[in-house]
Amino acid sequence: MALAARKKTPKVSLGWLVATSFGLDLLWPVLLVAGVERVSIVPGITAANSLSFDYYPWSHSLLMAVVWGLLVFAFARWRRVPRTSAWILGGLVVSHWVLDLIVHRPDLPLWPGSSPLVGLGLWNSVPWSLGVEGALFILGIGIYLRTRPPADRVGKLAFWSWIGAMTLMWLPGPFSAPPPSARAVAWVSLGMWLLPFWAAWADRHAAPATVPAPAAPATAG
Repeated sequence: MALAARKKTPKVSLGWLVATSFGLDLLWPVLLVAGVERVSIVPGITAANSLSFDYYPWSHSLLMAVVWGLLVFAFARWRRVPRTSAWILGGLVVSHWVLDLIVHRPDLPLWPGSSPLVGLGLWNSVPWSLGVEGALFILGIGIYLRTRPPADRVGKLAFWSWIGAMTLMWLPGPFSAPPPSARAVAWVSLGMWLLPFWAAWADRHAAPATVPAPAAPATAG
């Protein structure tokens, strides 16, 4: 989503788009380490991974996703980000919950407290998970590269190494051994905080977006 959104936000770095797209997952390990939210390892709970998201209403309930999105919008406007781009930044926060709704088993709360748990369960199928998530990822890469291809060798290195890191973070889930502990999941997941800075580095070495020249006015003949 962040890659595709870059075309519509010419004054916003890809780093900020990645930060908001991953916002709920950036908050989640912080709350895990703090003991506010909980996850456990249950091999086979879904085909795609072995994580049981036992309690995460402050990072992953629908209500809080909307709250975090509005806070991002308010912060962006305070930083004088254009209104349309600010709404896109806030919307990316909420879009993360919508995409999670598609892939998670019914473990997503609608609000903190006593809430129904929802999820459509795409992660119960490895082929469907890889196909749908992979297609969205490839589509986003294509849209971004048409808008802002790397401008130099550093840009190519930064962008494709970031894509490689994203792929390694996502792809091994169905094919790797379960994590050793919930605490290990929390600390390793904190590494996602590097991704927005990495993306910003790549974006700084991308070609500026091409803006079509205005048509010349017609002259009387």
